[in-house]
Amino acid sequence: MNIGQASDATGLPAKTIRYYEDIKLVKPDRAANGYRDYRDADIHRLAFVQRSRSLGFTIEECRLLLSLYDDKARASSDVKALATEKIKEIDRKVKELKSLRSTLKQLADHCHGDGRPDCPIINDIAGLPEVLTS
Repeated sequence: MNIGQASDATGLPAKTIRYYEDIKLVKPDRAANGYRDYRDADIHRLAFVQRSRSLGFTIEECRLLLSLYDDKARASSDVKALATEKIKEIDRKVKELKSLRSTLKQLADHCHGDGRPDCPIINDIAGLPEVLTS
């Protein structure tokens, strides 16, 4: 199938599919006319990468997952270790986002949000001392 059909089959934009080919995540055959010819296996790999990316894995982690997928003698512990490390990373990000939210909420709660120019949000971003007024 051509790249448009591959795009339809996977839901990935053609540009992304070309990028994945450029970085060697997929290696479609070439037809006699030079056009890419995606096989079912290529579509499956593209879907695999798309799902991995949706779970937060980086391109390099996707490359590792693909190599583990291709290795029928792999140890599932290798896959689990990668997933467990990703979970720890997500937990760190969630904690950081909660902290950012708390800080921003506190700043927003102290902002009058009226026509006056003084604003604790701007002051904090600018690194100015906090001046709380009622």
